[in-house]
Amino acid sequence: MTFVNARSEPLPTLATEPAIGFRAIFDAECAYVWTTLRRLGVAERDIEDVAHDTFVRVAAHLHEYDPARPLRPWLFVFALRMARDYRRLARHRHERVGEVEGASMPLTEHPDELLRARDMHDLVMRALDSLDWDKRAVFVACELEERECAEVAAVLGVSRNTAASRLRLARGIFTAAVRRLTAADQERP
Repeated sequence: MTFVNARSEPLPTLATEPAIGFRAIFDAECAYVWTTLRRLGVAERDIEDVAHDTFVRVAAHLHEYDPARPLRPWLFVFALRMARDYRRLARHRHERVGEVEGASMPLTEHPDELLRARDMHDLVMRALDSLDWDKRAVFVACELEERECAEVAAVLGVSRNTAASRLRLARGIFTAAVRRLTAADQERP
């Protein structure tokens, strides 16, 4: 069925609009989802499984995606929900990110650069662990993914003031955690 406007031109229908293919989304955004899950506290050893489950949900809801809107905030919500569910499991509640697992870092020509990068990554992940879930979600989206606070508020379904307050508090907690962890690391022999 084709609809016609006042000038007798066919209006686009779902059948004529190009569909966004799941494979294209997966290929383009897998690394983004992977990184987002990691930042939201999914352990390195579980990332592959949680990312897979995230994309299974994305595929199931792809028909709901509005191509006129940015893709990454939509994917962020899926990653956020999967990470939240993952962290709610009892076996994941008391783990410390970075204690057992090693972060995969790109190889450089200088081992000392690799070591510094790994240490910085571990420090950031441990500092992120000091944030409660709501603050961590806003902090990751605004500070690490460089999203506007208003956009993050809309994606998370909270008011702008709530998102801004969570971000302000998260920045303070994160900064204090980095200072505390850095001092503790320097005290070690």
